[in-house]
Amino acid sequence: MTSTTYAVTGMTCTHCEAAVREEVSQIAGVTGIEVSASTGRLVVATDAPLDDAAVLAAVDEAGYSAVRA
Repeated sequence: MTSTTYAVTGMTCTHCEAAVREEVSQIAGVTGIEVSASTGRLVVATDAPLDDAAVLAAVDEAGYSAVRA
């Protein structure tokens, strides 16, 4: 299993975290998600190579922006 960290901007509360978690959890191969509005950090664990574009698109769909950290 591998994990990839992203910096997410615009999150301010637990509702924001839930929105990001919901979108990212729909990506195939994702086995775990840690997201924190207070640190602006998203960590995605996978059991296969992760498509960065899919993660960035999912975060965008949730209403935020991200970059790989």
